[in-house]
Amino acid sequence: MRRDKGLVRLFSRLTLRPSPRKVSLLRGRGANMAARWSLWCVSANMAVALLLSYGVPSASAQRKKEMVLSEKVSQLMEWTNKRPVIRMNGDKFRRLVKAPPRNYSVIVMFTALQLHRQCVVCKQADEEFQILANSWRYSNAFTNRIFFAMVDFDEGSDVFQMLNMNSAPTFINFPAKGKPKRGDTYELQVRGFSAEQIARWIADRTDVNIRVIRPPNYAGPLMLGLLLAVIGGLVYLRRSNMEFLFNKTGWAFAALCFVLAMTSGQMWNHIRGPPYAHKNPHTGHVNYIHGSSQAQFVAETHIVLLFNGGVTLGMVLLCEAATSDMDIGKRKIMCVAGIILVVLFFSWMLSIFRSKYHGYPYRYGYFIFT
Repeated sequence: MRRDKGLVRLFSRLTLRPSPRKVSLLRGRGANMAARWSLWCVSANMAVALLLSYGVPSASAQRKKEMVLSEKVSQLMEWTNKRPVIRMNGDKFRRLVKAPPRNYSVIVMFTALQLHRQCVVCKQADEEFQILANSWRYSNAFTNRIFFAMVDFDEGSDVFQMLNMNSAPTFINFPAKGKPKRGDTYELQVRGFSAEQIARWIADRTDVNIRVIRPPNYAGPLMLGLLLAVIGGLVYLRRSNMEFLFNKTGWAFAALCFVLAMTSGQMWNHIRGPPYAHKNPHTGHVNYIHGSSQAQFVAETHIVLLFNGGVTLGMVLLCEAATSDMDIGKRKIMCVAGIILVVLFFSWMLSIFRSKYHGYPYRYGYFIFT
């Protein structure tokens, strides 16, 4: 029994007392854990320091950005209160339109209004642009979301060069975010430059609806009143003989004038408001016929009206030569004159058609000799 108890004591001492090797392993593991902990603490401190170091300048940069934006909006509002269309040179354009930050849209008209440029279309477009800008400035929905500006070629030629622009007038929307896209350039040749058409384009690009308010124009009512007065005076003077009201020739002439006006495109001009003609500011060449089948100039309408009238007059002469009771010599002269008028004016009309519809293969001589 005693021997067994001694063996148990000896065994317990051997098992409870750690060996030197085991002690060294435990000490090594503790040192590794302490090193890892210290490394983790250093990394965390560095991360916090980096966040703080980047966070402070970001906040200051944001405050600076807001201050710059506030100054730009205040400057634009001040100029808009004085003049709805802000005149800009190269420096103002780059600072207020091109350079960020910007939370507003700018509708810029690039034009050439100086007299030596002789741009009649630019003056007409400027009048419509001024009407549109005034309508927005004095409307109840006026905000700082959109501004109207103008860059004249003689005051900002560097802007024209920067944008690779070689024609005027041109309207471009510079949105609040990003660069102008293809739809941000107004299709002047297709839509015309009336204030109503530009307002519809602005609504499509910026979701800002502008109600165009034009100054009162008394020319139309005055002309109507004058016409009614003339008709009333003629009726009063001829009150004893009202047979002229039943004159078929007079009514036919009035109906013919109305038909010629409508077929030449006068109603299209009234709706779209196209320019009278287009003059290239660089070459000085004036175009009276639009090169596209989707648009026309006012001068083109007048030319088509003249050509249609010439063809109509030729047909009337041919009809009179065939049905009148005059002598044969006068009837021959009327017939030859009618043929010449029809051939000449219809060939010119066909040439205008071919210039607008590129690739049209036929000519007037083709129909005559085939």
